[in-house]
Amino acid sequence: MPPRMKDHYEQQVISGLRERFGYDNVMQVPRLTKIVVNIGMGVALTDANALDKAAEEVSQITGQKPIITRAKKSIANFRLREGNPIGVCTTLRGPRMYEFLDRLITAALPRIRDFQGLNPNAFDGRGNYSLGLREQLIFPEIDYDKVDKVRGLQVTFVTTAKSDDEGRKLLELMGMPFRKN
Repeated sequence: MPPRMKDHYEQQVISGLRERFGYDNVMQVPRLTKIVVNIGMGVALTDANALDKAAEEVSQITGQKPIITRAKKSIANFRLREGNPIGVCTTLRGPRMYEFLDRLITAALPRIRDFQGLNPNAFDGRGNYSLGLREQLIFPEIDYDKVDKVRGLQVTFVTTAKSDDEGRKLLELMGMPFRKN
């Protein structure tokens, strides 16, 4: 059985985007290609245990084991050497991506305190959207009692949209709660 969000995309979002932008072919319609979940941690340089905890939390949130990201350059001011572990990252595609998007929209975002909606201007100029979350506790998969430290995470939605307007409309129709300007 395909994920609920994929069905929603195929049955309603495609027709809504074709109507709005006048695409001739269904293959021209923008779609979500991947979702990247990332936690960058400078504290990993001094506390190796923190990296393991963050990796465990990301795997609980996404259902997929993350990779450890390493520094590409040495930066003396940050006491950072090339190759040091500095974060964890996972890339979701296919059914897992749609399941994560569904859980994010229906369960996690409504749990944010004083939530006014997402910033509709956080697009990169090519239709991709980045979202920063202040704490991992908004996800129901995380057990509050087992959390040692509150960590922020970044979620990036990569689309095939050609412009920010197309990407915004795609995510809007998928159910992303953008705030009105």
